[in-house]
Amino acid sequence: MRLLVVEDDRDLNRQIATALEKAGYAVDRAYDGEDGWFLGDTEPYDAVVLDIGLPKRDGISVLEAWRRAGRAMPVLILTARDRWSEKVQGFDAGADDYVAKPFHMEEILARLRALLRRAAGHATNELVAGPVRLDTRTGRVTVNGAPIKFTSHEYRLLAYLMHHAGRIVPRSEIVEHLYDQDFDRDSNTIEVFVGRLRKKLGVDAIQTVRGLGYLVPVEGDGGSSDKSSR
Repeated sequence: MRLLVVEDDRDLNRQIATALEKAGYAVDRAYDGEDGWFLGDTEPYDAVVLDIGLPKRDGISVLEAWRRAGRAMPVLILTARDRWSEKVQGFDAGADDYVAKPFHMEEILARLRALLRRAAGHATNELVAGPVRLDTRTGRVTVNGAPIKFTSHEYRLLAYLMHHAGRIVPRSEIVEHLYDQDFDRDSNTIEVFVGRLRKKLGVDAIQTVRGLGYLVPVEGDGGSSDKSSR
């Protein structure tokens, strides 16, 4: 999952981004409303943390511009604790949730997990695909109850595919959503990571759909002649 943090306080921006990266997300940062608007308008983020009080362009106008342009990613706004009017403005502009400053980082993480799973149609923190279970709260992955360890990039890939289980995910989409803007992106790397995931999982949880991408089947899906696990 790829997230954007738009916060002009550089220390707070760094703290939020670091916490998100440790939780397994790819994170881009912006420090004013103009840069934040541009990134959110041109990059395919899975969610955004957006401060209201930004230089150059305030958070409300940034959010309104995104929504007018059809940008539908979940947005978590940061507001001052005593400014209830900011919360109302934020929701009216298209925000999905808010956190009041000062806040605990765990609250940011929990609210983003909720936004991401709702956006993908999941009701709980646990994603299930056959014998594979992934807990987005703890980052724990098990196969038939046995824990499996992954690198951060392997975990990001598995989590993204499982968030979108039942849908064929193109390689280009995976590249856009797994890496921040400074990463040297190479779609061939995805094939390497998929191979590693299959080896570690030891079960047929990720299918290759020739010419289209990858699929994590939901329960009840069957195979077809155009799918290959190679």
